[in-house]
Amino acid sequence: MTNTPNDKVNLVDKLQQFTEHWSPRIVGELNGQHVKLAKLEGEFPWHHHQHEDELFLVLDGHLTIHLRDRTVELDEGEFFIVPRGVEHKPVADVETHVMLLEPTSTLNTGNVRNDLTVDEPEWL
Repeated sequence: MTNTPNDKVNLVDKLQQFTEHWSPRIVGELNGQHVKLAKLEGEFPWHHHQHEDELFLVLDGHLTIHLRDRTVELDEGEFFIVPRGVEHKPVADVETHVMLLEPTSTLNTGNVRNDLTVDEPEWL
């Protein structure tokens, strides 16, 4: 079910509707972009998105984004944009809640297909 343009979205309520890690849920769409929520814990595989930038906004917890040339540490209220084509590996040592802003064409595992690939994220 999608939200209509006049619906208010409560992020806390939406995050309570799922428990799976690394399985983003769509909570909105604007200008060809999906607004997604995800719960992260552990390590995600190295990957890149050839044609899409990806914004990670930490809502709760701590996220480390490994890049090949540096590491970016994000705490609650901080975000980082991974530019298209840049290989990255997100790591969350504790359960971390994030909002993702990315084009609707973005596959969560980018150029890699594995058991964490979500071809069609669920709408909340």
